[in-house]
Amino acid sequence: MGDIFHLSAKKRTEDQQGKGASRRLRNQNLVPAIIYGGAGEPVAITLNADQFRKDLSTESFFSHILTIDVEGNEEQVIIKALQRHPAKNFAMHADFQRIVKGQLMNFQVPVHFEGGEESPGAKAGGVTSTTVTDIEISCLPKDLPEYLVVDISHMEIGDSLRLSDMVLPEGVKLPALELEEGTDRVVVNMQPPRIEVEEDDEAPEADDVPAINQDDEAGEDAAKDDE
Repeated sequence: MGDIFHLSAKKRTEDQQGKGASRRLRNQNLVPAIIYGGAGEPVAITLNADQFRKDLSTESFFSHILTIDVEGNEEQVIIKALQRHPAKNFAMHADFQRIVKGQLMNFQVPVHFEGGEESPGAKAGGVTSTTVTDIEISCLPKDLPEYLVVDISHMEIGDSLRLSDMVLPEGVKLPALELEEGTDRVVVNMQPPRIEVEEDDEAPEADDVPAINQDDEAGEDAAKDDE
């Protein structure tokens, strides 16, 4: 992994916790967060909003082991949950889980699809349709990949690839397939070319269709009644 993420944080005091306090912290350009898991107690912290925004803009931030320096005490963590503002999309709160060496953990990692332009399906006009952007994996922290690669260079029109078709790095498993009622979902398929339906030039325009005069129909009905 080429990227290294080192965050600085400060502990939150008791009066800096709660909804009202979190709102005040965000107004001060701070993001409230929490560190939990492992053998330590949960620690409520704040992060600099500007720096955190830059970190979040990097895809690999979500699939890396992060170092958070909390007033001189370094914690090895992964980001486990992120709450964003529904309209403005800025970070409102973050959850970080401590890393425990030698312990299997679940991580969410991005998926990269490669070779699409070279595939027989694409050359025949097919359209690649992906159904995932990231997937949950299970592995030891030392085996955490930055992303998963799905090779689709061989796909023909009508082909699809499922979770069970993915080639995984050593030591990496997919929890979705480990469950008793595992879901082997489709991650990508090659759809037929889109066909645009041309309008029939000989179809009569609305102005060309003779209008029905309701008064004439009513007159004819009345004439019949008179007869």
